[in-house]
Amino acid sequence: MHAGTESLLDQHIVLDHGTGARLSRELVEFVVDVLGDVYTGEMEDSAVLPISVGNIAMTTDSFVVDPPVFGNGDIGKIAICGTVNDLAVVGAQPLYLTLAMILETGLPIGVLHRVLVSVRETAIEAGVKIVAGDTKVVGAGEADGIFLNTTGIGVFHEKPKRMTDVRVGDRIIVSGPIGNHTIHLLSVREGLGFEQRVVSDCAPLNGMIDALRSKVPAEAVRSMRDVTRGGLSAVLHEYSSALDRTLRIEESALPIDHETRMAADMLGIDPINAANEGCLALFVAAEDADSVLEALHSHPYGTRAVVVGEVTDRPGKAVEMLGADGRLREIEELQGAELPRLC
Repeated sequence: MHAGTESLLDQHIVLDHGTGARLSRELVEFVVDVLGDVYTGEMEDSAVLPISVGNIAMTTDSFVVDPPVFGNGDIGKIAICGTVNDLAVVGAQPLYLTLAMILETGLPIGVLHRVLVSVRETAIEAGVKIVAGDTKVVGAGEADGIFLNTTGIGVFHEKPKRMTDVRVGDRIIVSGPIGNHTIHLLSVREGLGFEQRVVSDCAPLNGMIDALRSKVPAEAVRSMRDVTRGGLSAVLHEYSSALDRTLRIEESALPIDHETRMAADMLGIDPINAANEGCLALFVAAEDADSVLEALHSHPYGTRAVVVGEVTDRPGKAVEMLGADGRLREIEELQGAELPRLC
C-alpha cells in the first residue's frame, strides 16, 4: 500500500473529492492503488478492449445495500458477484467490468477501502478486470454512504442459454440453500443476533458454471438464472410466464437451513421470496439431472444442490408447490418488494 493510500484511511469523504481537482485526483489514485492488478490502469475517457467474437453479453446493475458492510461481505463483493453472475448464467465468460461509485460526504475512507478490497478480491476470484470507472460525491443526506453501479461484458464460446430453451419435463435444480443472504442482512440491520449462524451466500458463480460445463454436455442445462431479488419465487414466475407452462416444486425438497427457517418464521418471511446472492436455479434435461447434480456437488458453491421440481405439461402461467401434507397450493407472485435494499 502506498503512503498516500495510508494517509487517507483515517479521513472522510468531502465534497471537494468530487470537484475534479486535486482531491479528486488523490481519491482516484487511492482507488487505483487499492484495486491493484484487477484495474487495467489506463486513465483514458474510454477503455479499448480486445474482443474478437461474434456476440458479447452485456449487463448493468446498481447496488444500494443496507448496511453496505455486513458480517461476511459488503456492497463491493455483492456488486462484482451480481454482475459476474448475470453474465455467467446466459453462458458467457465474464471478462470486463466498470465500477461507478456515488459517495456521500462523511463516508469514512476506511469503509471505502474495505469495499474496494472486496472488489479486488472478488474480481480476482472471478477472473475479471475493472476497465473503467467513475466517482461522484454528494452532500450529506443525499445518499446513504455508498452506492455502486457495475457494468459487465462477457463473451460467448457456445450458444447463449435462453429461457425459451426450457422444455416440458425438465427438472428444476437449486444450487444451494435459499434465504440466507436476506436473513443475514436483516439480522445485522435489526440486531437480531442470527448473523453469526446464518451468513450471506454471496459468491461469484462463474467458476462453478465453468466446472459444470466441463463435466456435462452443453445441452444438458437448458437455462440458468441467479436467484436474487424476489427469491426463487420470482425466478419461477419469470420462467412460467415465458414458457406459458405451470412449474411445480416440492416444499420438502427446498434447501432451507434450520436457523434460516426459524428466523424467517419469526420475521414473517417466506424463504422462497427471500433474496440470495450466490444461488442458481437451473433448468435441466430430466435424463441429465443426476450428472448435473454430481458436477455441482464437486464444487464448493454447489455441495447442497438439489432437484426441487419440474416443468409440467399443463399450459398456464402458474407456480405451484406440493406441501408436506400432499396438498398443492399456488405460489402467488409478489406485487411489490417484500424487503428493500438487500442488494
